[in-house]
Amino acid sequence: MALRLGDVAPDFNQDSTEGPIHFHEWAGDSWVVLFSHPADYTPVCTTELGMVAKLEREWAKRNVKPIAVSIDSLESHGGWVEDINATQDTKVNYPILADPDRKVATLYDMIHPQADNTATVRSVFVIDPKKKVRLTLTYPAATGRNFNEILRVIDGIQLTDEHQVATPVNWKDGDDCVIVPSITDKGELERKFPKGYREIRPYLRMTPQPNK
Repeated sequence: MALRLGDVAPDFNQDSTEGPIHFHEWAGDSWVVLFSHPADYTPVCTTELGMVAKLEREWAKRNVKPIAVSIDSLESHGGWVEDINATQDTKVNYPILADPDRKVATLYDMIHPQADNTATVRSVFVIDPKKKVRLTLTYPAATGRNFNEILRVIDGIQLTDEHQVATPVNWKDGDDCVIVPSITDKGELERKFPKGYREIRPYLRMTPQPNK
């Protein structure tokens, strides 16, 4: 069964390039980006895993741990990591799960028979510190993932978890936000949004980003 937003991310024990991983324990109080790739030594995913390594500081700023997975072996992963480091001018600094028994692929519904009945599709799961799934994305094999978009969504989720706002179309960190419609009392609005707000319609009110 496919995981839905708000579901608890399945726990598992699996080997990785950084040793055995007990997933929930490894995640701890951090956010997690779990992303799959169809196989080792694939060109698009080589660029993706390199980019995730280069974004180390961005993940750390957001209290995020990235972790990758494919159904290939740990031995295969080791050789591929050397290639990623050499071709992408970086150093892979996060674990890559080995999933030859398809345990993780099955738990996270990463094998889609109509696309490929043996390899994992290229999925992304953003998981919060309570182990709840907050975002799911699945990409076609030939289209590289946009990790700037994944960072943007994490920024939005973390913002809206802390403040009673939503993020409008094409929002990025620092832009104005939408005040949620459930707040109607003028006094409460003034307390919660001391920077002020613009009422475009009673249901559409914009305010400067609260945590900036």
